Amino acid sequence: MRIAIVKLSALGDIVYAMVVLQFIKKFNHNISIDWIVEERFKEVLEFNPDINEIHTINLKKAKYKKSLSLFNRDLQKLKKLAPYDLVIDMQGLIKSAVVSKVIPSKSIVGFDKFSAREGLASFLYNKTFNIGYSENIIKRNLRLLEFAIKMPFLIEQLESKLPYIFSSRKYESSDISNSKKNVVIITGASHSSKIYPSAKLAKLTKMLDANFIIIWGNKDEKNIANEIKVISPKVNVSNKLSLDILISLIGRVDLVIGADTGPTHLAWALNIPSITLFGSTPGYRNTLASEKNLIIESKSKVNPNKIDKNDFSIRDIKVEEILNAAQQILNP
Repeated sequence: MRIAIVKLSALGDIVYAMVVLQFIKKFNHNISIDWIVEERFKEVLEFNPDINEIHTINLKKAKYKKSLSLFNRDLQKLKKLAPYDLVIDMQGLIKSAVVSKVIPSKSIVGFDKFSAREGLASFLYNKTFNIGYSENIIKRNLRLLEFAIKMPFLIEQLESKLPYIFSSRKYESSDISNSKKNVVIITGASHSSKIYPSAKLAKLTKMLDANFIIIWGNKDEKNIANEIKVISPKVNVSNKLSLDILISLIGRVDLVIGADTGPTHLAWALNIPSITLFGSTPGYRNTLASEKNLIIESKSKVNPNKIDKNDFSIRDIKVEEILNAAQQILNP
């Protein structure tokens, strides 16, 4: 059986979707799995042994250049793929549904009009599955797979999941301590309402006895990292890291602290302890808490269907609450 999974973006969504791979293979090792993804996120998939082939499109480039011809070129490339027994759209957007529709296949499965982020996407599928959009995204993905390939699954199986994201190189840097617990702090997120204040992060680094590595991905995030460094000189500010090296770094540390963003969610995929901070997005939906993957939410009432980008309640989370959670993880 050949299946193609369509999950184009974003980093965190892809990371959480990838957990299905190991359970598909446990269910039937002979199933061949290809994945269709946006070019800029290919690295997170590349070294997973359960993926047969990765096919990319470049929607960001097409959007930036306002070029339908670039998008059409990618679609034509997908039309030439060998037929699949099944295409599974795990994204539920019109763009992912269009991509799913052009891939040669016997059947396309996706979320129904009440479950998909963009309900119109469901009209391009042969079979649809209903599950509340506000349900946890990891559970949504696994239930969709359960429906699509008749794969029995118990959520409790996630407790024994194996790490499923890999890098090609080992992170080598003097930033890593051999004598103290290593903690990565992630400064950024997709929008400002999800970012925790630099002054509070700096205060945390002064209160917690650990070696801190601050990572960043763009100019604004680097500025935040440098602001923390000014207040708390003992922290290490990393160089800009490729996704491949970032995966390696997170795989080597004792704790990751960050907002609801892809790099933070890598910790869950790598079975590395984490503390994820939530304000304008719902913690109950956007990650899966465990004994070593903790979530701290603001008191804001969040609509899972629409992010309120004017909700800056993440700033109200107390440093002491994060400190207690970190000490719970690092000193059980």
